[in-house]
Amino acid sequence: MDHENRLPDQQATLRIVAMPADTNSAGDIFGGWIMSQVDIAGSILAHQKAEGRVATVAVQSFTFLKPVFVGDVVSCYTRVNKIGHTSITIDVTVYAERDHSLKGCEKVAEGILTYVAIDEHRQPRPIPVKGLSNT
Repeated sequence: MDHENRLPDQQATLRIVAMPADTNSAGDIFGGWIMSQVDIAGSILAHQKAEGRVATVAVQSFTFLKPVFVGDVVSCYTRVNKIGHTSITIDVTVYAERDHSLKGCEKVAEGILTYVAIDEHRQPRPIPVKGLSNT
C-alpha cells in the first residue's frame, strides 16, 4: 500500500466528518473549512506545549493536494516543527478516509502554522521550559 494512502501510525489530533453544510458551490468541501480544521488541530498541540493560551500568527505554507467530499472522515495529524522562546511552529497533515474505509484513505492537504503563547492580557509570554521538548 502506498504511504500516501494510509493513515500515520500515530493518534490523530482531530477527526471530523465533512458534512453537506461544509461544501462550496461545486459541491466539494470548501477549502476554508479544511484550513479551519488544520488551524484547530495545530492549536491543540501548540496549546499543550505552551501550557496555555496560544494565538495563530502565521501560515508559512498550505497546500491542497486532493479534494475532500461530503462524508469523508477528515483526520489531522500534528507534529512540532520548532519551538522558540514564545512561538511554536506546527506541521499539520490531513487525510480523508473515503466511504469510512482505510482502503480509500488519501492525503489531502498539509500546512505549516506558527502560534504564539499569550498571557491573560493577550501579550506574548515565554513557553515553559518543560514545553520546549519537540515530542
